[in-house]
Amino acid sequence: MAKKDYYQILGVKKDAKADEIKKSYRRLARKFHPDVNPNDKASEDKFKEVQEAYDILSDEKKRKVFDKFGYYNDNLDPDSPFSSGAGAGAGPAGFDFSGFQWDTASTGAPGGGSSFRDIFSDLFGGSGGAGARTAPEPPRALPKRGRDIEIPLAMSFEEAFTGLTTNITVNRSEQCSRCQGAGDTGGPVVQCTTCKGTGQVMRSGGRLQFSQECPDCEGTGRRRTPCSLCNGKGVTPKTEQVKLKIPAGVDTGSRVRVPKKGHGGRLGAEPGDLFIVTNVGKHPFFTRKGDNIYVTVPISVSEAALGAKIEVPTVEGKAQLKIPPGTESGQKFRLRERGFPSLRNPSLRGDQFIEVKITLPRVISEETKELLRQFEKLNSENPRKAMGLE
Repeated sequence: MAKKDYYQILGVKKDAKADEIKKSYRRLARKFHPDVNPNDKASEDKFKEVQEAYDILSDEKKRKVFDKFGYYNDNLDPDSPFSSGAGAGAGPAGFDFSGFQWDTASTGAPGGGSSFRDIFSDLFGGSGGAGARTAPEPPRALPKRGRDIEIPLAMSFEEAFTGLTTNITVNRSEQCSRCQGAGDTGGPVVQCTTCKGTGQVMRSGGRLQFSQECPDCEGTGRRRTPCSLCNGKGVTPKTEQVKLKIPAGVDTGSRVRVPKKGHGGRLGAEPGDLFIVTNVGKHPFFTRKGDNIYVTVPISVSEAALGAKIEVPTVEGKAQLKIPPGTESGQKFRLRERGFPSLRNPSLRGDQFIEVKITLPRVISEETKELLRQFEKLNSENPRKAMGLE
């Protein structure tokens, strides 16, 4: 595998300070960010390469390994006396002191540079004293695509069949017109009001609570004075009437996308999308399975025995169905292409299945009873004979 020069990738010298590395990384990350260069594979690859270089050089131990061996591996230990590859600055037993600088202010040793006082100041946030360092500049915002919005929509069975055009009110956001989504206008550095300077915010996940890096200051606890219009959010609230066109054939749980009607993006990035999640109500006698429709229709004894042409309901109105003589209760018939339109291919439709159910008159007169007795004599076949029953 070809070795990579992470210093060259970030455009910094090998003796670059951490602040220089971070500044260069942010400049390149902003330049090659996927949100700034949509559908650009070369920029995406360069962005990943910049991220990889910063991951190594921003970590003191990883950078030390890279400086010593010319590449990084988790198994390499730059401080081990048994590690190979020590340079000209290696001391006894392979120890490499070439990168170490003495604190002339406190020890009088030659070399100058960073002191232990500086290191403790960085670690514990101390200030003042000869070795105190100025805190790094807070990060500037990067272009960021807006968040998606999801809204439920109740529909009737018929509206799902035919499709629906309607307007809904959406509470969304748009890029701040004053700061253009940066969240600040370049003013003085102040404590982050979101995390109260801690760099961490609390989040809830079910019953658990956990902390994560503050999204507004990126964990630094400091930021430039927030924009007064958006209060540092980079976006401002907006209530908008959005026209929806729900296609025919949706079902409960279908997601209809309305492009760029989600929350606003930052620094010129695209807004998110609006997703409408449909909830289709039940019908009094139709049921749906996929694109097919099912319905049960009652028929009389004479219609079942003699056959008939009857009217049956469909979502689009009435249709004619031929009942052949000798039809049994529970028998199913199909009306082709009377079901729902297909969402994937609107030119295709499902079918409608009709199950007939033989029903008896609620009131039977004596004359009707006598006719049934005569019918029984003429048709003495035992319908339970196949089951071995009398």
